Amino acid sequence: MLTKNSIVIYKNVPAIVKETDGDKFVVSWCASRATSSGKKAVYAEQKVREKDVIVLVQKNPDVSSNSINQFLDKILDFADSVLAPESEINAQISDTHELLLSDESTAAAPIELFELADLMSGEPKPFEVWGIFSALKNSYQFKLVEPIADGKIMFVPRSIDEIESMKKKDFEKEHAEEIRAQFVERLKKREILPEDSVFMTEIETVALGKSDKSKLMKEIGVAETPENAHKILLETKIWEITRNPYPLRWGLSAKSANEPLPPPPDEERVRIPDVAFAIDNAWSNDPDDAIGFDGEYLWVHIADPAAAVTPDSKIDKIARDRGSTLYIPEGASMMLAPNCLENYALGLTEESKALSFRIKLDDECNVESCDVLRTIVKVKRYSYESADAEKDSPELKKLYEIARKNFERRCRKGAVSIEIPEVHITVDPETKKVEICQTPHPESADVVREAMLLAGEGAAVFAFRNNIPFPFISQDIPDIPSDIPDGLAGQFRLRRCMRRRNVGVTPSVHGGLGLSVYSQVTSPLRRYGDLISHQQLRAFLKKEKMIDKDEMLIRMSAGEAAAQAAKKAERNSRMHWTLVYLLQNPDLEFEAVCIDKSKDIPQFFIPSIGMEIQLKHECELNDVVKVKVSKIDLPTLSSVFQTV
Repeated sequence: MLTKNSIVIYKNVPAIVKETDGDKFVVSWCASRATSSGKKAVYAEQKVREKDVIVLVQKNPDVSSNSINQFLDKILDFADSVLAPESEINAQISDTHELLLSDESTAAAPIELFELADLMSGEPKPFEVWGIFSALKNSYQFKLVEPIADGKIMFVPRSIDEIESMKKKDFEKEHAEEIRAQFVERLKKREILPEDSVFMTEIETVALGKSDKSKLMKEIGVAETPENAHKILLETKIWEITRNPYPLRWGLSAKSANEPLPPPPDEERVRIPDVAFAIDNAWSNDPDDAIGFDGEYLWVHIADPAAAVTPDSKIDKIARDRGSTLYIPEGASMMLAPNCLENYALGLTEESKALSFRIKLDDECNVESCDVLRTIVKVKRYSYESADAEKDSPELKKLYEIARKNFERRCRKGAVSIEIPEVHITVDPETKKVEICQTPHPESADVVREAMLLAGEGAAVFAFRNNIPFPFISQDIPDIPSDIPDGLAGQFRLRRCMRRRNVGVTPSVHGGLGLSVYSQVTSPLRRYGDLISHQQLRAFLKKEKMIDKDEMLIRMSAGEAAAQAAKKAERNSRMHWTLVYLLQNPDLEFEAVCIDKSKDIPQFFIPSIGMEIQLKHECELNDVVKVKVSKIDLPTLSSVFQTV
């Protein structure tokens, strides 16, 4: 219980108990001190409860009410004297701290305030306690144990390392301007110290596209661009050449979505008696489509995450913000959480649940009809290589025939087939060594492609005939000149003729594919537009409310914008790692093919690394020359090659 004249701490200042009234107390404290300019001291009183204060001195010599204010002044005057830098108490605190640290039993043990004060200078007088408490609390050597429990004010000796760290921080704070000025001079010379890395954060934010302002870059006379920031970070070795800034620069996460998908709900599904075939790369672990032919219908079975991902759900919004799975040489950043494969990939379990497209084709492979069903299907997995080895088998032969017929049909309708060598870039996660290898083009990949195109065409026909608001994909018919050259030069010329694709709710011709109507429905695990398509189809099948056209356009636009950002990040990332590969292998020589002479500097293509370059060299289209890299500017993704 508090007694009259006890010294307490109230709102972080010393106060004296003036009166007691049951469980309430009146405390008095100095609210404002007198100044040399003549300003008078101001004293205040407040009725409090015992829990509102911390007791410093319980038994205090009798103080009359007329001298409380004088006693408070005495307490504060003593505190001012001991808190002065030259105060003797600082030496006492240091000596006591050294004494406690020299004994293992007390080195880290809490010690009570009065015991600590007694070790410093003997038993303190009541008016000295606040000053000693303040000096200890503000010292480097001791830390106040908070919260204060059971009214015991305890301190713990800090370690030497803690003290040095605190002193360093205080020094840096006190000399911040001087330290920063010295750093700026070092940065101008690109000769920074290891501890300077803390100043480089603002330059990193520019390099990663999180800000377009940097006071530091202005100070050293460098334009505030991501490329310049990237260059500074490389020159100062804050970043290694293997740092890929492009996913973050385009506002994308390098990590997969983490909101787990629930398993598919129990619902009525059609069980398909025939086995379907998932044909993919040998290393693929996420099969999301399978195809089959039952003698009458072509079946295209697609993973069915829309069974659990409803419009405007949390997972749906995450997928919309991502737009698509991000594929960069470091690996894939999935649009949906990786656990989706457990329940939605096809062929990882004995039976798979799918959204299936049953397509009736005429003799020329035109789509006569398409039905959409929720199904259960048995899936057999093939690699591209194993499928090609068995392409004449009874189970696969018809699929290869359908693919050839559909390709011929599309070509008759103006489809443009472009064949440019592609490469696969991988990065070792530990060594950051880059490998580039050319991607083979097996015939079975064409089989899968044609089946997916037929599914997209069939879904578009189904949506149009049933008046379903739907994401249709179109492309204006390309204007192809008659003088297309042969070889790679011709393929690149064709590519330049292609128009930009359009996404909308009105069906239209896709000139590049040679299709009168088309939509994408075959990758709902990887593309948000496909996921929307599945949500609409499922709503129609279940006779539930569908997304209307206006809302569909809003969602499609958001997903498409995010998907385009992902494509740009993928393109920039591939070029980044290609240049890193060249930096890691500076002596490699390559064969380059002349693909365009229409510009001031001829354009060449290096098939082995999938890279287009400019080269001042007299030659004809499709001529091959030997080249090697002579200069690389990683921040601007540019390079210079020379003939060898």
